[in-house]
Amino acid sequence: MGKGRAALQGGKFLAGVFFACLLCVTLAQGQQTAFDLDGKVADPVARASAKVVVLVFLREDCPVSSRYAPAIQQISARYENDASFFLVYPDKAESPRTIRKYLADYGYHLPALRDPQHVLVKHAQVEITPEAAVFNREGKLIYHGRIDNWYVEFGRSRPAPTTHELSDAIEAAISGKPLADSAVKGVGCYISDLD
Repeated sequence: MGKGRAALQGGKFLAGVFFACLLCVTLAQGQQTAFDLDGKVADPVARASAKVVVLVFLREDCPVSSRYAPAIQQISARYENDASFFLVYPDKAESPRTIRKYLADYGYHLPALRDPQHVLVKHAQVEITPEAAVFNREGKLIYHGRIDNWYVEFGRSRPAPTTHELSDAIEAAISGKPLADSAVKGVGCYISDLD
């Protein structure tokens, strides 16, 4: 009877350890993801179904991000048949409510995601808002960086951009042609808490 009780207690202990490990893995996976504004897990690259994916990283409090709203909307409208666009908000302090207000204030009609754990930031290799990342139809990152060269430096812009890196990257992803520059540093506001 003693051996049976010991075996039963040992089995309970092992089951407890197993479920504790399972819970830790589940919690860790839950923290390593991005979310839509309804709190659902989102993986825009996997979700795109053979389309080019464009992630545009923005912050509500970044004046450069805000000034790019018309350009981002024009680019997304131009490529809507070939590319899926997502606005990504990496600031942990930005809530779904404040993001929805920002979208309304700037007339955005694109899906928005929250990336508080910087999963998409790391995957896209971005550091600044606004910056964009372009993934080809196979889900491979082919470009990350500025949208264009409108801004020379923070607080100093040209009358109009003379290069169009995001559009060039989308064109390359659609056609399957190589891109001259796969990364061009953006000008704007740094994404905080990067590891």
